[in-house]
Formats: sequence, structure tokens, C-alpha cells
Amino acid sequence: MLVVGLTGGIATGKSTVSSLLRGHGLPIVDADILARKVVEPGTPALAQIVRAFGPDVLRADGTLDRPRLGALVFADEGKRKVLNAIVHPAVRREMFWEVLRCWWRGERVCVLDVPLLIEGGLWKWVGKVVVVYCSAELQLQRLVKRDNSTREEALSRLNAQLPIAEKVQYADLVIDNSGSLQDLERQVDQLVHRLEEDAGWAWRLSWLFPPWGVASAVWTLSWRALRRRSKAGAKKKSGKR
Repeated sequence: MLVVGLTGGIATGKSTVSSLLRGHGLPIVDADILARKVVEPGTPALAQIVRAFGPDVLRADGTLDRPRLGALVFADEGKRKVLNAIVHPAVRREMFWEVLRCWWRGERVCVLDVPLLIEGGLWKWVGKVVVVYCSAELQLQRLVKRDNSTREEALSRLNAQLPIAEKVQYADLVIDNSGSLQDLERQVDQLVHRLEEDAGWAWRLSWLFPPWGVASAVWTLSWRALRRRSKAGAKKKSGKR
């Protein structure tokens, strides 16, 4: 099974691409949905959050008060790291089980929709990285229009993220969402065809013969590690110039 990591920047159109891929019948593992699931009442992650931040982060019905928690961690990097250390491992475990379920169903391709795929290092664990791209200026314009915010407010949000141009450097495939919806749909059609071709016949062999799947995964991780070292070396050389 080919595991694909889908990411992008805020207002680049990643969610639209994810919906289009779902329309093609590809299973989507959405990290944002899982992030809400792992902090539902009764979960270990929610209990850890209450211990770390106090009972005031809960609503009367026992659910997490996200705005209140967000206000606590937004301006405090230390608290944000504590929260991430609780939520991120829980989300990754859920993602693992979702991928395993896709493999068990005999899916040819599984798409992980992860906003922080690059920043969190998960790109190293997928077979293909797909980045949804548009220029930084277009990204800014869309964010201002979408959130009805000022240019300065939108720019502040963008500056808090890894620039989209840097994310593209990690991509195996890029979806350029600078044009019309029809153009985006055409690119997604081509992407689905490419992913199914790349999955090839090996997806069935990995399902029928699990050791093949393990060997394929080891090869992918080794290739990612080699690519990561190559990127680090290139950055180091450029920094010396």
C-alpha cells in the first residue's frame, strides 16, 4: 500500500484537494479530525491535559474548552510544548491504526492529511509527499478574504508557519493551486492516476505477503533518511557561501 502525506500552508487549498481525493474514493486519514478525537471525554490525553493545565480547560459537560486552552498556550511556548507533547503522540498512534485498517481492507493508496507533516517530521514516514502550493502573496490575499482579517493579522499567522516555498522542497509531487477550481480538479485527476500507477502491483503483494510490505517500508524509510542527509548537506554548503 502506498502511504501518501498531503500537506500545504494555510489558505493554499489543502482541504479542497483532500475533499477531491476523497471524491475519487481514496481513504483520507485527517490529522485534524484525529486531534479532536484523542481529546474526547474519557481519553488518556484529555486527562493529561487537565493535569497539566487545570480543570478550568474543561466545559461544564466535560469536553475540552479549546478557546480557553488556546489562550493559555498561544503566547507561552513552554505551555505549547507541553500540550504538543500530549496531543501529538496520541494523534500519531491513531494515524498508525488508521493506516493499518486501510492496509487490512486492501486499499491501494492511503492519504494522510497532515497540516504539519513537514514540521512534525512525519514526511520521513510516508512513501510520497504531496504539497499543495500557491504563491505567498496569493496565500496572503486568500487568508485575508477567508478570515475577513487585516493584512497585518494574516501576515502574522503566515509568519508563524514554515513558508510554503520551503515545504515544496520536501515534495515528491506538487499541486499548484494558483488557478481555477477546474484547473485544480484536473491536477487532482492526474495525481490520482499517478498515485495508482506508483502503487502498481506491489500493493497486492504487500497485502498477501506481509514481509514484502515490511521490506518495502524499510526501503522507503532508508531512502527518506538518505534524502534528509542530502538536504542537510546542501543547506550546510549553501550556508558557508
